[in-house]
Amino acid sequence: MRPLNTLPKAHLHLHFTGSMRPSTLFELADARGIRLPSNLLDNHPLHVPADRRGWFRFQRAYDAARALVKDETVMRRIIKEAAEDDASEGAVRLELQVDPTSYAPYVGGITPALEIILDEAKIQTERTGVQIGIIVAASRMHHPLSARTLARLASQYAGDQPGEVIGFGLSNDERNGFSGDWQKSFAIARRAGLASLPHGGELVGPQGIRDVVKYLHPTRLGHGIRASEDPRLLEELIERGIGFEICPHSNVSLGIYGQVDQVPLRTLYDAGAQIALGADDPLLFRSRLNDQYQVARQTGFSDSELAELAKRSIRASLASPNAKQKWLKDIDTWLQSPPDAPTYENTAAV
Repeated sequence: MRPLNTLPKAHLHLHFTGSMRPSTLFELADARGIRLPSNLLDNHPLHVPADRRGWFRFQRAYDAARALVKDETVMRRIIKEAAEDDASEGAVRLELQVDPTSYAPYVGGITPALEIILDEAKIQTERTGVQIGIIVAASRMHHPLSARTLARLASQYAGDQPGEVIGFGLSNDERNGFSGDWQKSFAIARRAGLASLPHGGELVGPQGIRDVVKYLHPTRLGHGIRASEDPRLLEELIERGIGFEICPHSNVSLGIYGQVDQVPLRTLYDAGAQIALGADDPLLFRSRLNDQYQVARQTGFSDSELAELAKRSIRASLASPNAKQKWLKDIDTWLQSPPDAPTYENTAAV
């Protein structure tokens, strides 16, 4: 079997605070004398039921980590370490999702918060070789009017270069609010040329996906895995060219499926879906990008199919056509090599 850390790939579903290394979390908590929840103290992945109570437990753990991000130095460190970690796993592209309002009180507002993130993304793109684009994401837990503010802010920094805002998202519990309530904010973002990248189809099934598609016009779905429950819907999404950001370990940790071999990755793959595997929140789920590829391998995907998964992640990314063409050729080089031979070296490796 060929090594996964030499397989070029795009990482399209990763949250800012959720990308933090556990070692960084422990260091920050110790330095500030903060006692962490018990489910953050060991090396076991978070496991909660797929109900409101389970989501509350997940959100409580996430908020405990986010409470440690209270200055520019820590914000920059998170991006630096996320880029380094992705580089070590062969990622060539990272599209990182963040809600700057969470960090605004500590750095002078949402504009400085976003500018810090964009600046460090440019620095780490140059330093590690991993192209980093930023997705500004609103939260379903906040009023839709706040999403319009974020959409206008994101629009001011829209671009297609590393270290610029490439898309607008909507995260948190899909059961909260009606997707149509965020229609205007996504329209603002699309007018600025930003891709529409909302979560959908994880906690809520096919009807929830239909609402997201109808009102938010997604370029990709954050998760979208439950489209597998409705073959006609899945076919329609594929025909529209909508990508899927699939996070198997996250699905299990949040109780959507009992174990990773139950995640219908094969169903989506065989249907021709444009899949990009992602880690979601490795801090909480204790699995990184290559762990998702390992799930595919353990559930029967051959190296040629893993290469195709990586290619689909590249195609689903918002990188330039020239960059995509180069990376697709690098994947072919990986596949043409003998097993266990390190044929591809990402200049991002640190």
